[in-house]
Amino acid sequence: MPSPFPGMDPYLEGYLWPDVHHRLATQISDQLAPRLRPRYVARIEVQVVTDESPEGEIGIIYPDVEIVRAHARPVVPAFPSAGGGVLVAEAPSITPASLTLRNVEVRIATVEIRDTAQNQLITSIEILSPINKREPGLAKYREKRRHLQAAGVHLLEIDLLRRGQRVLSHSRIPSSHYFITLTRASADITEIWALTFQDPLPVVPTPLRAPDADVALDLSRALNTIYERAAYDLSINYNEPPPPPALLPEEEAWVRQQVHLYTR
Repeated sequence: MPSPFPGMDPYLEGYLWPDVHHRLATQISDQLAPRLRPRYVARIEVQVVTDESPEGEIGIIYPDVEIVRAHARPVVPAFPSAGGGVLVAEAPSITPASLTLRNVEVRIATVEIRDTAQNQLITSIEILSPINKREPGLAKYREKRRHLQAAGVHLLEIDLLRRGQRVLSHSRIPSSHYFITLTRASADITEIWALTFQDPLPVVPTPLRAPDADVALDLSRALNTIYERAAYDLSINYNEPPPPPALLPEEEAWVRQQVHLYTR
């Protein structure tokens, strides 16, 4: 079955996200590949990074990785006094419980458009993960962006996660749930598609090396394809609220309406 949402399905932002991320990268590569021949190819680059602050994603994407060791409260001894009463020894300081959080390895898939003549990276298609949208991963990702731009690489970024900090911060960027951004090599401007889950995902240009024309990438078709192939409808309970952050009242009402139309 298709998703009940015309665009990004907010229910995919939870524990299914790692699967969504990798399937979406594969589908984008598969969609572009025949349009790029023979001068270019689409390759998937997988980077393994360590999530050094996973606590914000526990119960959302990650399973419970907490290890809690609670120390037993020491028994306070009592002694008889010379006058027949009872003396209670002073209790030692309470030892707090200790909490250990394991670092989590995260695999991030990037679609790279390379020329077939020299295997040179032309365009990088980045699908953002939660680790890219909070520190220390945010600073590392912004550094990667700077390196790509300095190298003259086109950068197409797909942010389909409502939580976390936006990579681009500017007063003129509208508030929205999701963002697609395109920064062309050596350009001073960034094209921005600001979307809610009420909006279909757009068809966006994938730039190549001049004078070759852009190649169209249909993100809506890509997401709908992986939704049906992965049978996400069998894993999602649409009777529950979507993963954090919490929705505004009017957003919650619209989501309930979509789910009602979907399940009736």
